[in-house]
Amino acid sequence: MSDIAVNVTRIRERIHRAAARTGRDGNAVRLVAVTKSVGPEEIRTLWACGVREMAENRVERGPIVVPGSPEGITWRLIGPLQRRKTTEALQWFHAFDAIDRIAAAETLQRRCEEQNLTVPVLLEVNVSGEASKHGFSPAEVDGVLRAVRVLDRLRVDGLMTMAPWGAEETVLRNIFRTLRQLADDNGLREVSMGMSDDFEIAVEEGSTMVRIGRALFETPRTHTP
Repeated sequence: MSDIAVNVTRIRERIHRAAARTGRDGNAVRLVAVTKSVGPEEIRTLWACGVREMAENRVERGPIVVPGSPEGITWRLIGPLQRRKTTEALQWFHAFDAIDRIAAAETLQRRCEEQNLTVPVLLEVNVSGEASKHGFSPAEVDGVLRAVRVLDRLRVDGLMTMAPWGAEETVLRNIFRTLRQLADDNGLREVSMGMSDDFEIAVEEGSTMVRIGRALFETPRTHTP
């Protein structure tokens, strides 16, 4: 097995164990591969391992990774959508997971109208309150949802957040729990949270979608953690 295949298997096992600890079904948690550091060969290997959702954080990566990739991949843009790049983004990406401004949503709506498209989106929420992070504050979510839900070319599936790198477990749990509660309060089914270093905690707190990059491509350890 390739290193990537070993890592995919181990990460899926860890997702299932984390879900089971809180009585959840691990199959309800989707693995999204973040491919920003790799190329076509790694993408084909991921596809061969059954990974069908992949993500980039920059629009410019679209024409590099999408053409020539296996069919059946849902490409997700997980970085902020710049309004001037919306038309280009729609060429390459199927879902937009980091809508962090109402203006960006409105521009996406107009471009979708022009192309007769409907796209799934997630709203990015800056639960941690870090100045370096994008996203709406938790207090803004209700009002933002009212504004975005009238945009009929955008299907608001849920919320997304990024936790502080290296934060203590209690901090991570509070952030993930807050996002899960915001989603539940607003009838949203998708909660995208958890990355290579914290995805098991995120799954325990209700994540439905984990975004994994580094842990998929590093040299596997000799044993499963």
